[in-house]
Amino acid sequence: MRARHRIMLAILTAFTLWAPRVYAQNDQQAGGQNDQGPGRTGHAVNDEIQVYTGEIAKVGQWTIQFHNNYAINGRNEPDFEGGIIPNHALNGTPELAYGVTPWWEMGLYAPYAVDRNGQFLSNAFKIRQLFVTPDASKRSFFYGVNFEFSYATPRFSQTRWNLEIRPIIGFRGGDYELIINPIVDVGFGDNGDATFAPAAKFDRKFGQNLALGVEYYTGLGPIRDIVPFNEQQHNIYAVADFKIGRWDVSAGIGYGLTGGSDRVMAKLILGTDLNEGVSGKSNEAPRMMRRPTSSVSGGLPRSASSLSESLLASGF
Repeated sequence: MRARHRIMLAILTAFTLWAPRVYAQNDQQAGGQNDQGPGRTGHAVNDEIQVYTGEIAKVGQWTIQFHNNYAINGRNEPDFEGGIIPNHALNGTPELAYGVTPWWEMGLYAPYAVDRNGQFLSNAFKIRQLFVTPDASKRSFFYGVNFEFSYATPRFSQTRWNLEIRPIIGFRGGDYELIINPIVDVGFGDNGDATFAPAAKFDRKFGQNLALGVEYYTGLGPIRDIVPFNEQQHNIYAVADFKIGRWDVSAGIGYGLTGGSDRVMAKLILGTDLNEGVSGKSNEAPRMMRRPTSSVSGGLPRSASSLSESLLASGF
């Protein structure tokens, strides 16, 4: 394992171990009066229903995605006093991303919601830093971690500053892949806590431009005090990933399995590349659907081999 990957995993472990202790101390200092009620699952107003696959923009490449999800039949009580009522609410965000290195991507969000009364609400901004194994789409095993820092407005969260820690663990064999995101959400402040919201995806590819699969999203509550099962959020989605022209599309219908879940949800993600980036595309399939291909020739990567031949021809 390379040094940067060891550092990445060490940071992830440190955050995961540190967060619950910090908020246990907060509870003690506040006299143990830190009950957030229904919002304790930490998976309430959600602008991005997506399992991270470990694939990122190429170096120097800008990409954009538009996330939207709608509660066709959702809960009729807010997750905290003054919060957005999920039923018939539309949540979404544009996401602008940039490939910094083969293993590092940065992203910027501007989340919003339209509540059931038609009122448009802004949820300020989020910034993320995503670190992954390079060329994840070509590997049978891949991993990474995403750190997402956000400032939230009062209708969306009881805490202003928040952090999402999203590990990525993926396995791929032939046309099948399984990806797990054991997410930890951390809220800073008097009402803050560290909650556990794991998600997973299993799909099968049918050619280059279509994949069908199942995604599973949960909200289990504080790590130190998991809530009873029926109060947890458990939603299963049937999802199709495909490509229309230059646009990658991910569409799904979700069903809630517990009393704490929205009963019927719909989600749609549209994404495209804004520029080519450093290297040319070798596959025009959607990013989430690119299949493993060999990148070696004569023991060296093709780019390295070509570079060596060019240097020798130039007299170096």
